[in-house]
Amino acid sequence: MSVITENAGGRGGGLGDGSTVSRSVLVKPGMCGHNSLFVGNLGDWTWETVSELCDTNAFDATNADGSPTYLSFYYFHIRASPRMHVNGLTFGDRLEVGSRLFDFGSESILTLHEVRPEGARAGPIDPERFYRFADPDCIYVENYNRWITRSRPGSNEDLVKSSPVGFRHDHLPKLPDEYSPRRIYNHARNRLTFLDGLPGDRVPLAPRLTLDYPIEASRDLNGVGLLYFATYFSIIDWALLRLWRRLGRDTATFLDRVVLDHRLCYLGNADADSVLRISVEAWEKRGGAGDEIVNVVIRERDSGRTVAVSTLHVLSTGGAHDDA
Repeated sequence: MSVITENAGGRGGGLGDGSTVSRSVLVKPGMCGHNSLFVGNLGDWTWETVSELCDTNAFDATNADGSPTYLSFYYFHIRASPRMHVNGLTFGDRLEVGSRLFDFGSESILTLHEVRPEGARAGPIDPERFYRFADPDCIYVENYNRWITRSRPGSNEDLVKSSPVGFRHDHLPKLPDEYSPRRIYNHARNRLTFLDGLPGDRVPLAPRLTLDYPIEASRDLNGVGLLYFATYFSIIDWALLRLWRRLGRDTATFLDRVVLDHRLCYLGNADADSVLRISVEAWEKRGGAGDEIVNVVIRERDSGRTVAVSTLHVLSTGGAHDDA
């Protein structure tokens, strides 16, 4: 990935508060496709922004005991449109990415990203504007991260919160309470869905689908042996494709899908030899074929421990819903 940081040092990005970094990005083959590559870049930009603005190298952070501590993803939200969405990005696209940090104390941090085509810059990220999600030429991304470390060597279970030495956050702005993601991800953790009940215009698309996914050590782990945060997106897509096939749909329509909204709450990690049990439920809009909501719950099969919860709003007919 090649990123140009426009505001050298990142301090302020025009705001003067040391909370914003801007990037000009050329989309390369390793950054896009029908996979989780672009999500991985979004995560890297979160880590880079924190490293740039918080006096802490997120790629090599340690706690007071000298143990490695990682800026783990707890809540990931991507909001898009049929005109501008993650699966629609391709080689040679030029993007402008604004990233702004918000203070959530010494153990957590929130990053907001706005991703637009080159030349469509909208200025510094303002929460009131961001949470309207009104620009069809923008991909809006929320990342809520927590600093964690292993509680015992060699295990990816029972990770514990642990802030790195020197992490600076007091200079960052506070997010207005009405936009805090805490209520949203607490709901997902407790209800195993981001849905607050089903809208009355939704009907089941198919019976619940249950799948087993063995973690693949040659593909799914990151450089420190944890289940990579972007792998969760790949696993969800893997399950969604099997739902697609259960419905008798072909691969071409899967590749043409548009994900308008994707929320993911990370509740745990898993060891390299684990098997994940995935449950998938889906509903379509009554009288609106192709407008679908999918809920995915990922558990560790042997222990029953919940690892992740995700809810997606999908247009299964892709570009046929350009007016959505």
